[in-house]
Amino acid sequence: MAEMHNLQEMRRSASLATKVFIQRDYSEGTMCQFQTKFPPELDSRIEKQLFEETVKTLNMYYIEAEKIGGSSYLEGCLACATAYFIFLCMETHYEKVLKKISKYIQEQNEKIYAPRGLLITDPVERGMRVIEISIYEDRCSSGSSSSGSSSSTSSAGGGGVASRAR
Repeated sequence: MAEMHNLQEMRRSASLATKVFIQRDYSEGTMCQFQTKFPPELDSRIEKQLFEETVKTLNMYYIEAEKIGGSSYLEGCLACATAYFIFLCMETHYEKVLKKISKYIQEQNEKIYAPRGLLITDPVERGMRVIEISIYEDRCSSGSSSSGSSSSTSSAGGGGVASRAR
């Protein structure tokens, strides 16, 4: 709970500098996977290995979600037999894996990305088209680059300047 508060505090007390979008990778077909190419915008913020590990783990989760096995077949049969009312009572395998992905992203944000001024947005929130990584600059450290990014903070829902009392 305290970690969630820290992520919300970061959104309030830091200004959004830019966003990086990791595109879907269709080189092996239409299954959901994202490119592991390291974006140069993240070069000074996070190690290439950590970034690639995060994206590869997300890709493995999406492969797991789309696997068709005995449980998926049974879910489909039960759905047809109950006119899809069964889904009011139970989660599908796909929904369970999407919850695991959301939890993983939350953990990555708390442990790795937020301390570096980065925040990953769950691809579900972007229609599974991209992984969005927001790059934040601390308002307390007034660098020369923070003045050029002040116009983009209004669309990020900052809602005003927050001051830290630490």
